[in-house]
Amino acid sequence: MDSFTNHTEDDANNDSDYPDYEPDNTSGPVVPTPVSPALCTDVVCVLLATVNVIITVLGITGNGLVIWIAGFKIKKTVNTVWYLSLAVSDFLFCAFLPLSVAYIVMDTTWVFGRFMCKFTSFILFLNMFSSIFLLVIISVDRCVVVMFPVWAQNKRSIRRALVIVLLAWIVSALLSLPAAIFRDVDDIHYVCYYNYTYDEQHVAVVVCRFIFGFVIPLLIIMFCYFLIIRKLKSNHMARSNKPFRVMTALIVAFFISWLPYHFFNILEISLKDPNVISIGQRFGGTFASANSFMNPFLYAFMGKDFKRKCYALLSKIESTFEEEARSTLRGTSITTSGDGKLSTTV
Repeated sequence: MDSFTNHTEDDANNDSDYPDYEPDNTSGPVVPTPVSPALCTDVVCVLLATVNVIITVLGITGNGLVIWIAGFKIKKTVNTVWYLSLAVSDFLFCAFLPLSVAYIVMDTTWVFGRFMCKFTSFILFLNMFSSIFLLVIISVDRCVVVMFPVWAQNKRSIRRALVIVLLAWIVSALLSLPAAIFRDVDDIHYVCYYNYTYDEQHVAVVVCRFIFGFVIPLLIIMFCYFLIIRKLKSNHMARSNKPFRVMTALIVAFFISWLPYHFFNILEISLKDPNVISIGQRFGGTFASANSFMNPFLYAFMGKDFKRKCYALLSKIESTFEEEARSTLRGTSITTSGDGKLSTTV
């Protein structure tokens, strides 16, 4: 690939966490120029701004409730550590989402400075990596409870869970650093964009995010599911499947939400159609953001009698965590039967 200086090439500039701008087609260094102000009055712009406002309100409210319940209202368990950390990740992302909304509304003009340009992008990918790593941890933990109940009963502890969560956040922060390093602000047009020096840097960042933030976690989770399902079917051990449904819903929601984002980023490095890429990335990024408000509602609405649960959101979130705690205690206990089979809950 050809190298260039100062700014990215036209096709590389489309890799943005925010609505894109249209670069000049002049020779020499590419200088970003803002899109026409009319763009922020069209249907697409209004729709994106509206959806992001809804995501912000629901995400802060829902995840705030989860943090309050899991952090202060119920007894601490290994499972509440997982879900509390997941809620903190989503809450942090939603807290900075209004800056993205402002960027949409203000004619794609970034007025918050270079530091916030870098930091908000860093938070986006910190949320992505920490969320998927926590879902992997939850899946592996559930698999260990089913496959090795005695070991899980003796070794699973809140302290170990906190250490694992801390390591997950550290790794997530390291993988999110490129978003802060390459993000920049054009001092003339006040555009927050990616300033790659070489095409190879752009490709490496996109591929790294796809592999470590999507492919590898998906393979690990699928393997854990295979082991869990095989164990349950062979020993007929399941007593309650609500915790399993909650975990499944969280994982499916994450992958469905982030798949369009990764798809258009991968497409960007091979397809030279900036219009298609720009529109796809805008909707892909918004769709990915929606994952940050889904989890609290999944906690509450995964059981029966959906309509009644709509009127008791707070109590249902709390009951979900309590059931997680009870199911884990049952899952790590051994019941000896005549044929020597184990009784475990997932």
